[in-house]
Amino acid sequence: MMLLPISLLLVCIIGFLAQSIGLCMVRGVNELKSGKPEFLLALLLSGILAWIAMIYANYLGINTNFKTYEASSWFAIGGIIFGFGTAFNQGCGVSTLSKLSRGDSKMIFTIVGWLIGWTILAQWSPSTNHTKLFLSNNITLGILISISVALLIWAFIGNKKRRELWLTMMSIGLIGGFVFLFDPKWPPSGLLYQVSHALAGINDSLWPPVESYLLFLSLIIGMFSAAWHTKNFELIASSWQQWILHIVAGTCMGVGASLALGGNDSQLLLALPTLSPGGIVSVTGMLIGIWIGLFVREKLTVSK
Repeated sequence: MMLLPISLLLVCIIGFLAQSIGLCMVRGVNELKSGKPEFLLALLLSGILAWIAMIYANYLGINTNFKTYEASSWFAIGGIIFGFGTAFNQGCGVSTLSKLSRGDSKMIFTIVGWLIGWTILAQWSPSTNHTKLFLSNNITLGILISISVALLIWAFIGNKKRRELWLTMMSIGLIGGFVFLFDPKWPPSGLLYQVSHALAGINDSLWPPVESYLLFLSLIIGMFSAAWHTKNFELIASSWQQWILHIVAGTCMGVGASLALGGNDSQLLLALPTLSPGGIVSVTGMLIGIWIGLFVREKLTVSK
């Protein structure tokens, strides 16, 4: 009975941290383009401490939801489509909710687009083979632990800004790893997957349980709390042209996430920490899609 309250608290903390640090893949790519790759690197490695939750679950005999997937073209295509939509949305899955919790009304229509995109592909699921990660795989765990130690050393020998960046990002991954033990579909993309399949009539039993909605709400509350605490909350009106743009962008994100078996939230916190080939391909595709989308967006802006 105590698992749900604890999970709600942990997800709320994740929301607070994500809002505070400005977690966003678009921001990471923009900083990379300007010659500052550290934020993007910290974002990509944010889930590295999930191995602690894996070992904890293995020790207590808890079934884990960490799985690796074989790489395929669907992961690449899905990642690129998701990234392209993300660039026009000017925010990834997590940052969409962050902006919404700061009062940006356009993001409501991005979420509508997510549902449309997920529902479009709800009746078509590409065939992908996957194998579950065995915690006895000492090589995999050894790699994760070695990288974790190196990153912690890198963080602590740096200045305050570096420590804050890396410790915040790694804390998000550590906390997220434990929440996955309670609910493997707690990220927003997991909730939308269930809702879209239920709306499409594929399986009425896929309607998310009440706990999933509570976790989603807890994430929003954490983000809103950080925005309010830092005085960054401001209601921002939007036009119908922006509504259309964000619905289209959100639809691309939904379609891409469906093909890649998860949005950037699931990929960063669940797939990459297991060194999943499919997850690595998906995230690479997302970065390529964001880069292309930003390029196209800039060209369209200049031509106006």
